[in-house]
Amino acid sequence: MFNKEIYQDRRNQLKTRVARGIILLMGNSDSPVNFKDNCYPFRQDSTFLYYGGISHPDLALVLDCDTGHEILFGNDFTIDQIVWMGPQPSVAARAAQTGVTDVQPLADLKPILDAALNQGRPVHFLPPYRDQHRVRLLELMGAPLRSMENMASIVLIRAVIAQRIYKSDIEVTQIEQAVNTSVGMHATAMTMALPGMTEVRVAADVERVAKAFNHTLAFPIIATVNGQILHNHCHDNTLESGQLFLLDAGAENAMGYAGDLSSTFPVAPTFTEKQRQVYETVLAAQDRAVSMLAPGASFKEIHLAASLEIARGMRDLGLMRGNMEDAVTLGAHAIFFPCGLGHMMGLDVHDMENLGEGFVGYDGLPKNEQFGLKSLRLARPLEPGFVLTVEPGVYFIPELMDLWKRENRFREFIDYERLETYRNFGGIRNEENYLITDTGHRTLGKPKPRTIKEVESLRAVAFA
Repeated sequence: MFNKEIYQDRRNQLKTRVARGIILLMGNSDSPVNFKDNCYPFRQDSTFLYYGGISHPDLALVLDCDTGHEILFGNDFTIDQIVWMGPQPSVAARAAQTGVTDVQPLADLKPILDAALNQGRPVHFLPPYRDQHRVRLLELMGAPLRSMENMASIVLIRAVIAQRIYKSDIEVTQIEQAVNTSVGMHATAMTMALPGMTEVRVAADVERVAKAFNHTLAFPIIATVNGQILHNHCHDNTLESGQLFLLDAGAENAMGYAGDLSSTFPVAPTFTEKQRQVYETVLAAQDRAVSMLAPGASFKEIHLAASLEIARGMRDLGLMRGNMEDAVTLGAHAIFFPCGLGHMMGLDVHDMENLGEGFVGYDGLPKNEQFGLKSLRLARPLEPGFVLTVEPGVYFIPELMDLWKRENRFREFIDYERLETYRNFGGIRNEENYLITDTGHRTLGKPKPRTIKEVESLRAVAFA
């Protein structure tokens, strides 16, 4: 945890922003895998972590915006739980660490909320993303399950985003710790993956690096020779020379802060000429995007600039033709780049997206529903303190190629006959993490191998 004064200041700012009523922040509970006592590793709700700092199940925070009073609700362990789990700090001891002096059992939460509602005071809560939260809100507030998300407080959502979106220096230090471990995860894959190994073997060694530094995974590892599948969590394949291997993996540190990196490297010692050409296109798109990162710059425009670099690279390979500015405006390039350029990152690997992508990435403005652009998670102007990813890619998706060809889409821009020679190419993505500063940006963490020379030098280690 940080010093308690940090959490007290955050909560005071939140109460001031919301201004009126009661704020209810619910912590997470354990989630059983297949029976009550066999649970997934516990992960606290990120907003609860931000304002409370306590990583322990079955807690709730109530903040009274009118009086300033704060209550932590939770139950101490019984002797039966202590027998199995060992002695644990009391709820009061945990509360003292975060600067809360009033501690009450969970059974007292509902009467507090009932009293506020009976007085006509608003009770602000965030959109539930776990069924446990939905059931609890049903019990506490009588909130109908089907309309619960619509009952979430827009005032509270915006207030939380207005604080969490700007990363303080101490948060950036935590993020960089996670990014540094993530770099080690990627370097390990590049130095150990060989033909004949299974994807799951590589994924296991990558996860081992995270655990060795007392980190967990920020998200399930993508480790695949089918890089054209954007979120491929299947690890059933065996690596073969001539293939590309795409790794998307990040660590989460003990404080809950995430790193998120992607790398693509040849299963062989070196890239083929065709692989090299596409890889250089992806790097050019990333370099163009990163050069534009600065306060006031629209991330949507940065995405479009990276898309134009990709379109030009595909034109140079003979896969696209015509005016590339027009092709990007109409969305023809999205056959190669159907996703967004990046997203916010912090306590969540996709930071605060449980609060609504439209609020976090678009500041409430409408999203463009054009194919490709509709998957862009971040489009707002950048500001100092934002932490985000930049992750351009080029993907050859046979099913998408067949659909667009069958429907005669963008034939003025796409050479489908030549594109057929890339059907089994796979996909390439490169991703790094950045902080927007007062004057521009900086890359977070130690350097990740990204150039062809750097990647091939590590592949030489694997084959030595």
